Amino acid sequence: MKKLLLLLVISITSNQMMQAKVSKAEKMALLDLDKSTNGTSWIKQWNMDQPVSEWYGVTVEGNHVVEISLFRNNLSGIIPQSIGKLTHLRILNLAFNTLSGELPATISQLQNLEVLKIEMNRLKGKLPSEIGNMVKLLELTAFNNFFSGNIPESIGDIVNLRVLNLSSNNFEGHIPDSIGNLSRLESLGLFENTLEGDIPGNLGQLVLLKELVLANNQLGGAIPEEFGQLASLKVFQIQNNKFNSYKNLELMNTREFLVFDYDKDDVKLDFKDVNFSKTRMADTKFEDEEEH
Repeated sequence: MKKLLLLLVISITSNQMMQAKVSKAEKMALLDLDKSTNGTSWIKQWNMDQPVSEWYGVTVEGNHVVEISLFRNNLSGIIPQSIGKLTHLRILNLAFNTLSGELPATISQLQNLEVLKIEMNRLKGKLPSEIGNMVKLLELTAFNNFFSGNIPESIGDIVNLRVLNLSSNNFEGHIPDSIGNLSRLESLGLFENTLEGDIPGNLGQLVLLKELVLANNQLGGAIPEEFGQLASLKVFQIQNNKFNSYKNLELMNTREFLVFDYDKDDVKLDFKDVNFSKTRMADTKFEDEEEH
């Protein structure tokens, strides 16, 4: 009986050790990430003498890396092209660091990725149009960077998205109509860019939306009447834009609003359903500025 138990323990231990191993390609991609983001300056560094499964912020399941979480760990430098070789990743969290350069197009090869958090860095350039290939993404947060150009239309292909936050960047042009395809979206943040033109009416199709933050842009035209369909909305901010009509705000179910900000000095509307005793103003400005 003792021999049987011993054999069982040895078997389990051996199996765990085998599972902790990763392929040479995945390990090389991790080493590239360490090198390109100045791993010797990280707050919590990787001990290369240990198995990959014991490296800080790395989760291994089977023989594949499925999570990298290096939030607020003093990463600098660039995200390497080889990040795309970690094709089994489900979570990539590089938020609150000082990463710079562009987001490599190879990020789109991470087609099992469910969470991509790159907010509060110094990333720049355009979001790669290939990002639409990441169809399993549930959360994409990239606020407080220096991304520019148009928001790619392909973002509407990420049909499982629950959270999309591109606030506090330098995006320009129109809000893509394709965002109206994201029927599972619960939070949309496009605050503090230089977006212009009308708000697409099909955003009113996003009936699960709880947060919609479009403040501090150059948006114009009228508030879409389709917004009257946004019955789940709790946070709604559209102030500091160039709208010429707010009349359709009266069509919205504002009874359950917790945050409701618009340019109140420019228009007088009658919101009979708003409980202003529980509705608060929100400061959505993120504190991070480009170095000069």
